[in-house]
Amino acid sequence: MQTGFDRIGLVGRSQQDGLVEVLRELIALLQAHERELILETRLGELVPEIALTRGSLDEIGEDSDLVIVVGGDGSLLSAARTLAKYETPVLGVNRGRLGFLTDITPDDIATQVPAVLAGEYVRESRFLLDARVVRDGKTVGRADALNDVVVNSGTSAQMIEFELYINDVFVYRQRADGLIISTPTGSTAYSLSGGGPIMHPTLDAVVLVPMFPHALSSRPIVVDGTSEIRLDILERNRIHPPITCDGQVNMTARPGDAVVVTKKPHRLTLLHPVGHSFYASCRDKLRWNNALVN
Repeated sequence: MQTGFDRIGLVGRSQQDGLVEVLRELIALLQAHERELILETRLGELVPEIALTRGSLDEIGEDSDLVIVVGGDGSLLSAARTLAKYETPVLGVNRGRLGFLTDITPDDIATQVPAVLAGEYVRESRFLLDARVVRDGKTVGRADALNDVVVNSGTSAQMIEFELYINDVFVYRQRADGLIISTPTGSTAYSLSGGGPIMHPTLDAVVLVPMFPHALSSRPIVVDGTSEIRLDILERNRIHPPITCDGQVNMTARPGDAVVVTKKPHRLTLLHPVGHSFYASCRDKLRWNNALVN
C-alpha cells in the first residue's frame, strides 16, 4: 500500500464558515510530519501569514502525491472534476458535518490524517460522467460530473419534451420537468430526492430519474455504466433547457439539440480512513438510526 505521500496539495472553497481553523490545524499537522505542501491559491488568502507554495487546481493535481480537500462534499465535487484526470488520490476533510465524500471530521484530524499518511486507508474508485451538447452534429458545450447531469426546463411553469435513447436504442418519448442522470456517487444526492434508488458506490451503473413526468408509469431506470445516453430535445419545445453538472456547471441546449452522456475514461481515487463504511454514512446522513427499535 502506498505510503509515499511526500507532496500534498490542499484545496477547498475559501468562503466556507469555519474553514480557517480547520485549515490551520491541518497545515500544522502536515508540517509536523515533514510533508511538502502546495496550497490552492484561493485558500492561501485565508492564511496569508503562512508561507507555503501556492498553485492552481491543475498544478496541484499534476504535482501532488495526495490532495486533501478541506470543506464539504460540494468542495470535493468541484475539485474532483479537475483532479480525476491526474489520477491523484483525494482525501476529504469535512469542516464540521459528516459527508458522503468528505468523511474525516475536525475532531478526527489528529488521528486519522496521520494514519492515512502511514498507509492505513481504504482506496475507492469512482467514475465520472461526460456530458456534451450536440448541435447540427457538432459539440457546442461540454462538462464533467461526479454526481449527476441534470437536464431540466429551467422553470416550474413549463415541461420539456424529449426522446431518450440508450446506445442508440429508442427508450421513450417523455414530457417532464427534466431528467436526472446519476452515477452511484450521486445516487444519495439530487437523484434520491427525485425518487431514485440508493446505489452502492462500487456499482458500474447509471440511474435515469424522470423529474415530475407527465406519466404515472414513468419510473427510474438503472442501466449499465458503459451506456451512451442521449436525450433529443424536440424541435417543438419553446424553451432552452439548462444542463447542470453536479449543480455547479451549467450549459444550455436549444430545441433540436442532443444531450449525450457517457462515462469518462478517467476515474477519481478516493481515500477513506480504515473502518469507513458507506452504510454507516447512510445511517448518519439519512438518519436511518432514527427508526424505532423494539
